Amino acid sequence: MKATRRPAPPTPSPAQALVLVAHGSRDPRALETVRALMDRVREQRPGLDVRLGHIELNEPLLPDTLATLGDREAVLVPLLLSRGYHVKRDIPEMAAEAGVRARVAAPLGPHPLLAEALHARLVEAGWRTPMDDATRRTSAVVLAAAGSRDPESKVDTGRTAQLLAERLGVPVVPAYATTAAPTVPDALQALAAAGRPRAAVASYFTAPGRFATESAEAAPWIASAPLGTHRAMASLVLHRYDQALATPEATRERALATA
Repeated sequence: MKATRRPAPPTPSPAQALVLVAHGSRDPRALETVRALMDRVREQRPGLDVRLGHIELNEPLLPDTLATLGDREAVLVPLLLSRGYHVKRDIPEMAAEAGVRARVAAPLGPHPLLAEALHARLVEAGWRTPMDDATRRTSAVVLAAAGSRDPESKVDTGRTAQLLAERLGVPVVPAYATTAAPTVPDALQALAAAGRPRAAVASYFTAPGRFATESAEAAPWIASAPLGTHRAMASLVLHRYDQALATPEATRERALATA
């Protein structure tokens, strides 16, 4: 009996492009770091069209990147660690002005993968786990973030601090390089006054830059490197991409409108 040939499966449509949206920085290390992170994302998802656009200061700027997409849909993944003006206004407005089909994903934080990357960077800098009880009682971490006037940004950073504290077993205090309070030096001083002078500074920045450098210089003990190209960062970028694609359009638009 002649075997019946099964029809070939339909050819899947091309995946939507993933556009990493970086803030931009005058520090050349920032662009190098973002490009290296792009390579890690491509390694984890071969065949995915991954592009880069900046809000300011670096090329390519986001509108220029969007102009190269033609009629393809894009998912814009902000390389930002909390909600704030850039996520709520700048990025959606740039996408609307470009006239492209685009979904704006959630910012990277808060998420347990960020706590994983922060923990790893602290260990690289000299944090030791496990630690004895006496050491634990005098230890703490300052989570050094950029800062924002948006109160929801502070909520998001606080949640990340909580996730990291649960992982480390010591207090983690959010502090800010600009705009919000407390500052990194003030947080360190308060911890020392509370009997926790062995305080590390965890760099809650995607890439090197002025704020990350100033925060690290305030550390009385160790300071971790920015999150950069840690594998958890690439995994989180792809998670936000997949999450945006899985979110119904109407639900996503309501979320942006109320953000």
